[in-house]
Amino acid sequence: MISDTLNTAGAIAKGMATTLKELFQPTITEDYPFEPPNFEGRFRGVHVLQRDANGLEKCVACFLCAAACPSNCIYIEATENTGDNRVSAGDRYAKVYNIDYNRCIFCGYCVEACPTDAITHGHDFEIASYETGTLVYRKEQLLAKEPQGAPAK
Repeated sequence: MISDTLNTAGAIAKGMATTLKELFQPTITEDYPFEPPNFEGRFRGVHVLQRDANGLEKCVACFLCAAACPSNCIYIEATENTGDNRVSAGDRYAKVYNIDYNRCIFCGYCVEACPTDAITHGHDFEIASYETGTLVYRKEQLLAKEPQGAPAK
């Protein structure tokens, strides 16, 4: 009985010592709305459809990302590239590429499945909305900006 009391008192003293030690350490707080947050490299934010060095879309509409998606939130319509209208380096490109963030679980399977590294996770995380219709991101919203010095189309 006495040993249990001493063990309990020792545990409380150890916990209080840890608390007092941390009390005088500097705080690590991010001033979020006023400063951008610091993300880990593995952070999974809103998806980005990447472009190559020439400014062409990397997506060749292979549908592997949509097939790998467990929540079935990716919708793609493919169209053939022509000599006049070259959108991607492949034979096809995604005419329509939608991601429904009402359903997306940010698992990263689409990123892993993509053979051309066309879809990646970005660092944008502010997608909260009161209207579910605004959470369906279209290709125009997902496309990365054209790289600096890319040839004009």
